[in-house]
Amino acid sequence: MAALPIIIDTDPGQDDAVAIGLAAAAREVFEILGVTVVAGNVPLPRTVDNARRVLELCGASDVPVYAGADRPLLEPLETAEYVHGVSGLDGFDLPEPTMPVQPGHATDFIIETVMARPAKTVTICALGPLTNIAIALAREPRLAERIGQIVLMGGAMSEGGNVTPAAEFNIYVDPQAAALVFRSGIPLVVLPLDVTHKAPTTPARIARFRALPNRCGPAYAGLLDFAKRFDEEKYGSVGGPLHDPMTVAWLLQPELFSGRTVNVAIETASPLTRGMTVIDWWSVTGRPANALVLRDVDDDGFYDLLVERFARLP
Repeated sequence: MAALPIIIDTDPGQDDAVAIGLAAAAREVFEILGVTVVAGNVPLPRTVDNARRVLELCGASDVPVYAGADRPLLEPLETAEYVHGVSGLDGFDLPEPTMPVQPGHATDFIIETVMARPAKTVTICALGPLTNIAIALAREPRLAERIGQIVLMGGAMSEGGNVTPAAEFNIYVDPQAAALVFRSGIPLVVLPLDVTHKAPTTPARIARFRALPNRCGPAYAGLLDFAKRFDEEKYGSVGGPLHDPMTVAWLLQPELFSGRTVNVAIETASPLTRGMTVIDWWSVTGRPANALVLRDVDDDGFYDLLVERFARLP
């Protein structure tokens, strides 16, 4: 079977780094066309730097990296150093990257790549605010008919938000971009907080990474150790959620997840609920379904997949 062409749109972030690593550990499954970078967890210069650090760590420096939007469409940029640390990848000291940033803007790369490929063949894994994708769709309306699917981490339903009572960070940072994407007609697979909070990074699970006899295992263990401390303090939990890798995990083993195809709308105006994903789980609105929303995961199977794949990395 031919490898699935994917573009990873990201704002690394420790959990983004795990998602990139998981994709890099499955190069026989994925043709990683490029990594497009957006401001989000930390400002754009740092997210671009972090994407290159992670690719080099994982032995994937051949994957091109493109810098994209440095701010949301309309809102001022809000970042999350309080979660990820000043660098965005606090927890393990990764070397300065040597691979180049590609010329041109990330949105140009998305448009040119998707339009050059057969229709419905390219999947976008969206791990951060949806600004790059929204700009690309606005600039080239035909893109919506050519993207195969977007698998995104974002939103929340009954779990509540993680940056406001109503909103999850990725959607909150650029709700206008999210609204455009959710209205686009592109097939969407959504992994909200409701599913990511069901697979915490417990000490035993992190220890499995640390025990891997390669450079990536201990590096990722350090990143995860740092990242979980915020959520443990916030939620009083043992370990923290590992959000973004679930997008790649769903592509690799969709049988680990379950959910429902429903309508999702994005709140952009209310000061109380800006960025809320209004998920019509019970089909009470009559609005047409536009997204497969995943709510359950085999958490042990998810970590078995991660460890098995990460053992293949350098």
